Amino acid sequence: MKLLSVNLGRAEAAPYADGPGGVTGIDKQPVDGPVRVSAPGPKGVGGSGLAGDAVCKLEHHGGHDQAVYAMAREDLDEWERELGRTLADGAFGENLTTSGLDVSGALIGERWRVGPEVVLEVTSGRIPCRTFQGHLGEKGWVKRFTQRGAPGAYLRVIVPGEIRAGDAVEIVHRPGHDVTVALQFRAVTTERTLLPRLLAAGEALHPELLRTAREYEEKYGA
Repeated sequence: MKLLSVNLGRAEAAPYADGPGGVTGIDKQPVDGPVRVSAPGPKGVGGSGLAGDAVCKLEHHGGHDQAVYAMAREDLDEWERELGRTLADGAFGENLTTSGLDVSGALIGERWRVGPEVVLEVTSGRIPCRTFQGHLGEKGWVKRFTQRGAPGAYLRVIVPGEIRAGDAVEIVHRPGHDVTVALQFRAVTTERTLLPRLLAAGEALHPELLRTAREYEEKYGA
């Protein structure tokens, strides 16, 4: 398991951007050399956990619990075959493109060591938006991406440090529940009755999703 690329985006104007000023940082490009990773601050204030990476709509993106976004190269390859087009590393706006790692099958609260020092913790899956659809230029993309149910994972930074393309990725902790990123994604998109199952992940779950799951259980029961 390793990093194929570390991808950063600049704030750029785009007709599909719904961020302030019509700019977005979704167009991530692989970079050479080390990149510093650290906790960026709370959502709404902090942006990306990667130095030099732009996050333009802070109310929905970035912050401690969405500091880093990872996508498996294997999932990009499947989309390449389905869409009939090339998808470069970073094409989905991911910071980390991985190889040999089941990103959407990762458990909420699972921890990865990336390179010799950085430790990241899985918090949730990525919810597609119209900026993502506009960036790819695929009609009905939000629906198609949602139906596939392999959203990639957001991660928080547990131990800061530097990472670079080629670094090994090691799973150093797996929690004792069965709440995967894919399950969490289905629960908040297409199968709301799954929401109470997310509570097993506890405080490792993105706090907004934990609150949603608790409110659902209180209203409808398990």
